[in-house]
Amino acid sequence: MTAPDDEEPTRVVSPHDADEADATEEAEESAEPDEAQRDVPPDVQKYERFTKIESGTYERANEFLRERTYITAREWAIARLCADFRTETGVEMTKIGENLPELVPFMTDTYTPQAVNQARASFEEKVRKAGATFLYGAMSDFFTAEELDDVMYESTEVAKFLLEVEGVDLAVEDEMEAEDRISSVMREVREHSAALRHDEVCCPECGHEFGVDEK
Repeated sequence: MTAPDDEEPTRVVSPHDADEADATEEAEESAEPDEAQRDVPPDVQKYERFTKIESGTYERANEFLRERTYITAREWAIARLCADFRTETGVEMTKIGENLPELVPFMTDTYTPQAVNQARASFEEKVRKAGATFLYGAMSDFFTAEELDDVMYESTEVAKFLLEVEGVDLAVEDEMEAEDRISSVMREVREHSAALRHDEVCCPECGHEFGVDEK
């Protein structure tokens, strides 16, 4: 019995033909990432920040930062990138935005240069406001010397953790030296702010005597 004229004969596929089809499909799939990889600039491919949180998500990073700082995960990541991709002519915002998912594991979308600049500006504004808030708290006599040391210790620990997540290798000796220098500076800030708040030549709190030109 012959098949009707409008019926297409069934094509018999041999095992050999199926293997060739699978091989062709796999080759096409493997070629796509290679082509995309060639579009990524070499310095982006070599960038190794944030590798410690490759399995992390934006939500988890953002939650951690929100509980301990004023900044978001987006602002943190982009501020770090702006510092690392700065040239003599300025920050490479286009490169950062176009390659954001390759640079930071928990960032899944690309950004326009305008969005990168906005995040950087937001980070800078928050740092300035947080700095003014902290310095006023240190100078206003709201904290005792011991309480101020506790605040500095907690702040330093959070900052060190973020640096370590970024890939910075902090030696114990360097950490201790940095903490000592910060504590020394804050003690000086507290002492000199006491001179600003009091008219007496001798500070009633610490007993330190100030010259007229030190007030």
